[in-house]
This record gives sequence, C-alpha cells and structure tokens, in this order.
Amino acid sequence: MQKYKLNNLIKIISQKSLLCIFIAVIFLSSCKSISTVDYQNTQLVDKKVSTKVQNLHKRLFLISKKGFAISQQDATSYGIGWKYSSDLKDIELKSDVYEIVNDYPGGFGFDLGGIEHGNTINLDTVPFNDMRKLMVEAYKNGGLVTASWHLGNPVTGGSSWDTSGTNVIPQILKGGAFHEKYRTWVKRLADFLKSVQYNNEPIPIIFRPFHEMNGSWFWWGGENVTAIDYIKLWRETVVMLRDEYNVHNLLYVYSPNKLEPQDDYMKYYPADAYVDILGIDIYDFYNTEDYVKAIKHDLKIVKEKAEERKKLYAFTETGLEKLNTENWFTEILYPNIKNTGIAWVLFWRNYTVNHFYMPYKTQLLENDLIKFSKYPETLFLKEVQQIKTKK
Repeated sequence: MQKYKLNNLIKIISQKSLLCIFIAVIFLSSCKSISTVDYQNTQLVDKKVSTKVQNLHKRLFLISKKGFAISQQDATSYGIGWKYSSDLKDIELKSDVYEIVNDYPGGFGFDLGGIEHGNTINLDTVPFNDMRKLMVEAYKNGGLVTASWHLGNPVTGGSSWDTSGTNVIPQILKGGAFHEKYRTWVKRLADFLKSVQYNNEPIPIIFRPFHEMNGSWFWWGGENVTAIDYIKLWRETVVMLRDEYNVHNLLYVYSPNKLEPQDDYMKYYPADAYVDILGIDIYDFYNTEDYVKAIKHDLKIVKEKAEERKKLYAFTETGLEKLNTENWFTEILYPNIKNTGIAWVLFWRNYTVNHFYMPYKTQLLENDLIKFSKYPETLFLKEVQQIKTKK
C-alpha cells in the first residue's frame, strides 16, 4: 500500500513537472515570437544611420506586434493650467495624461517650427532649449520621440499656413531664387537635430516633415503645389540633411491627411528610398460616422502600401477637440484601430480648455481614458519601456 501511494505520488509530481515545463516552453516561445518574428533589417533612408535609430526601427516593429504606443503632441511641454519650466533644478515631467492614468504617453511629439528662423522658441512658445531637454528625457525614459516641422513660408515670410505666395517650392529648389535661404533653414534644422544628445550621441527621432500635403492649408500642399515639385522638395531636403549636414539620427515619415474620394495616397510619395514609415492624419470633427469610415478605409490603404514595401506604418495624428463625445476613446476610436498593425497613434496637444485632445482631471472623458489605458493593445510608457531589442 505504501509503495502504491509512493508510486502514485511520483506519477502526480512528474505530471505536474511536465505540465510546468510545457507551460514554461509555451511562455518562452511566445516571448521569442514577440521579439523576433518576421522582423527584417529593412534598408532605411540613411545608410549611415546610427545603431540607436536601427534599434528604434526594430522597437517600432515589436510595438506594432503587441499593440500601439499611445502618443501625444507636447505632452510634457504644457497642459491645461501648467507649462514646463527649465528653472527647475531637476527635470520634473508633468503631463495631463499622467495625472489621469498614472503613466505617461509612450510617445512624445514636438514641433520644430521656428527653428528655421533661428528663433529661441517654437511656434507654440516652447523654448528650444527646453524642448531639447524634454526630448532627451523622453528618450532616456524609453519613450518614442517624434517631430513635425511647421516651417514658415520662405518666399513670403509668413507662416506655414500662408499660401499667398504662388509656386513657392520651385523658388526654393536648386536654381531657385530662394534656394540659399532654404539651405540656411535646413542647416539650422540640422544643427538642432544633431544637438539633441544623450551620452554625447544624438538621440533617434521620428521626423515627419511636409505633412498633410494633400490638403491646401499649407504652402507645401494641395492646390499650392504640383506632386512633382513636392517630391523634389522632399528628396532635396533629405539629401541636405543626410549627405550635406550629416544628420544620421532620423527616421522619415510620409503622412498625408484624411483621404478624399479623389485622393491618391501615393500621389506625393517621394519613393521608397526616401521614406522609412508611412502614416495618415485623420481627425474627428464631430462627424463620428465619417471619422470611423475614414479610419477603416484610410488605414487599410496605408497598411497595404506599407506592407507591399516592407515598411512600418502609424496613425500619425488624430483626436477630437474638446472631447465632448462620450466614450470616444473606448467606443469610437479603439474598436477601429485595435487590429490595424499601427506602431503608434499620436493625439494632438492640450493647449487651452478650448483646444485640447486628451482629457485632464475632471474632464468628461477622464474615466473613458482610464478604461482605454487598460486595454492590452494601448501601450503607455511603462509598457513601451518593456519592449526592447537585444543588444
């Protein structure tokens, strides 16, 4: 009897051990699949790109397999009722998002508009010295750093939205009357991008210039340009940054605006050799049905075009100003992006109570953002930090 009990006990222990081993193998296999599955060392725009940028590219791929990084423009630069101050002895990151979900966004957006003029502050009154610190801090903490460039009109002297000057692009391309002026602008941009350093090396930045070019609100888009001239501008700018000014810490993103029925997503595409990531900007203007339709239609096209080219893709701008639609994050946005394969989604900035795209304390969608943050695919900073590449 004792021998039977002992043999039975050994059998039970063996079965449990095998079960534990099986579970461990499955767990390790799943971890391995997340970290290595299908990733290819895609040829990037810059052949001299830094190792940090190569690692960023792979991290973006890994992120897209797990979910998507929740990002926000100027998330730590300012918010509702506060603004970052470099007068603090230590970097103290504040964020409206953090106040609600106890975590920062996984991606941090910045804008370089104004750097071309040699200004000390950008077009949204963020000092470039502060921006540099916040970019580095975001990178140190494991977050993604993205940058757009709302550059002024080099011909008229106006803003990005000054479309009064006709045929701006031909005048700033090689041989144009304003080419040298534009070269100076790109040099100032390059100097800043190279100056954003951690441990004496420029940090990797996801750079998104000349965005929403299929619309006519910027001097570089729509009725104000031809597709051929736009493509020339993109290519010349990349060559200046990469080959002349030795900027090697960038991934380049192509991001049209929401597609109208007559729009061709690839119309302004500069070619695979000049683009690392594909994206799209779509906003909800309190036209929920149209917004959802656009997300489904446009992201499907972006995904198809990106996968054909073995490139990453993202939802490069979105949001609902003032967030007055109940459960917008969980019932309108999330169901339509959860299985799209995007690497990140970027919400626009929180500037004033009349112009914000993420909830703040006591705002209507505070609890909706909390619920949104708990979905497995919505990756805020703590989860993005855990997605690393092997050294």
